[in-house]
Amino acid sequence: MECPSFNSILQKSIKDHWDKDALSDYGTNTFQYKDVARIIEKLHIILEASGVERGDKVAICGRNTSRWGIAFLATLTYGAVAVPILHEFHPEQIHDIVNHSEAKLLFVGDQVWPTLDPDKMPGLEGIFANSNDEYRLLIGRTEKVKYARENLNRLFGERFPMNFRARDISYYVDSPDELAVLNYTSGTTSNSKGVMIPYRALWSNVEFAHQVYDAHVKAGDNIVSILPMAHMYGMAFEFLYEITRGAHVHLLGKTPSPTVLLKAFSDLKPKVVIAVPLLIEKVVRKAIFPKIKAPAIRLALMTPLLRDRVKMNIRRKMQKAFGDNFFEIIVGGAAMNHDIEVFLKGIRFNYTIGYGATECAPIICYAPWDKFKQGSCGKAAPRMEIRIDSNDPANVPGEILARGMNVMLGYYKNDEATAQTLDKDGWYHTGDLGIMDSEGNVYIKGRSKNMLLGTNGQNIYPEEIEDKLSSLPYVSECVVIQKADKLYGLVYADPDEVRKGGLTPAQLEEQMEINRIELNKIVPLYARVHAIRLMPEEFEKTPKKSIKRYKYTNYPV
Repeated sequence: MECPSFNSILQKSIKDHWDKDALSDYGTNTFQYKDVARIIEKLHIILEASGVERGDKVAICGRNTSRWGIAFLATLTYGAVAVPILHEFHPEQIHDIVNHSEAKLLFVGDQVWPTLDPDKMPGLEGIFANSNDEYRLLIGRTEKVKYARENLNRLFGERFPMNFRARDISYYVDSPDELAVLNYTSGTTSNSKGVMIPYRALWSNVEFAHQVYDAHVKAGDNIVSILPMAHMYGMAFEFLYEITRGAHVHLLGKTPSPTVLLKAFSDLKPKVVIAVPLLIEKVVRKAIFPKIKAPAIRLALMTPLLRDRVKMNIRRKMQKAFGDNFFEIIVGGAAMNHDIEVFLKGIRFNYTIGYGATECAPIICYAPWDKFKQGSCGKAAPRMEIRIDSNDPANVPGEILARGMNVMLGYYKNDEATAQTLDKDGWYHTGDLGIMDSEGNVYIKGRSKNMLLGTNGQNIYPEEIEDKLSSLPYVSECVVIQKADKLYGLVYADPDEVRKGGLTPAQLEEQMEINRIELNKIVPLYARVHAIRLMPEEFEKTPKKSIKRYKYTNYPV
């Protein structure tokens, strides 16, 4: 399939939906598509007058806001390369990314700016506040940058003397393999690398979303942006698709706690929900499971005549929690707990689990909720191929390889890592282990870097042990590590459940020993856990809420 200019699609959508609401900072200001277009043109003037050329890097760092999204769109439609940076990165990481990317300008949010040291980013020519006051200039190191900001309104008036209209838009025409985004990963197993994402990958992911959702999402429909837009999962499916569809994106701009999210879902009733497993699991465990455990409900679930009715009521409660207006919830970013997935399938809840990576911007696998096979992550997405590097891919796990239009160009200024990840035939080596059935459904077994080796050479997938351990009483989060020839479970206990149960520290330790005994009854002999150690605080996570496993491999046990 021929790949059109991605910017031409943005341009058409903005023109077609000129008077519709485009972006809202939840609970505050709203920008219509014509407002977005006007601000994009002003930013184009700033970029041009500042001396930014096509292909130069522009960094954007901050919480999700409308201004963040507009700065990103302005960078792409000018022909510069966007460098979105997660605001949750440590300041030193942000400094390093700005320097490594060779960014000329930085648009930074109010929360991040006080933590940064401009002297540690000497290559920047200008730093702008990415807030609601017309991109205030914080630091201008060249006369061009200062001139651009000081004379912006005059320059805009000179360019559009007869008022700015839809017909005045004319965006940069990109080519498929041209670099569009330099996205620094927040992986669970290593330090960040600059993933070079071409325009074709952006287009292919957005086109995939159009194929899947256009029958259900209409222009003007509400979408809640939960995930960081600096992460490709949120960028592709909570922002770029919606802009090209003419939908209305509501950006939370705050920590997406279950309380905040459930209120937003209730207020906005989104047509699609993009989520990570942790969110779904918390809703189920805290809002649904306690009610199911009531004696009357448990009895009804065991009674054939009542079971279907009870399940339907539970399904309705789940749908209502997420706004009761969505076609499906697409879950990605990490593995779903097995017990939660069985429960959701049992009530025929309309969710599906996708699989992707930053290196594929991000989608690799998907299946719609009504065709999704429990335990899988779907089949190869459109314009993508998948194979398992195994002699028996249906039964013996091997590395998952992906090839197609979504795949990155490589890692920026890192030929060695690129050569290790992209082979000569164009296959992207994901580092994930999985199997694939005869219908093409992919089942992930774990990360190849996480795989442990038993004393007799058995392959041990810690994620499979963790899945079972996390379903046991009082376990909120867990990681399984190996020391010598023994396995240990690191557990962060659910503080609310511990409080409700009135457990003393000694009683909690006793409960963890009971959990260990129960766990060892249901795992293979070589995967038995020697001991469980309680963690004093939650595990450190990436913005998509995956535990940073590499930080705990040497945890003292």
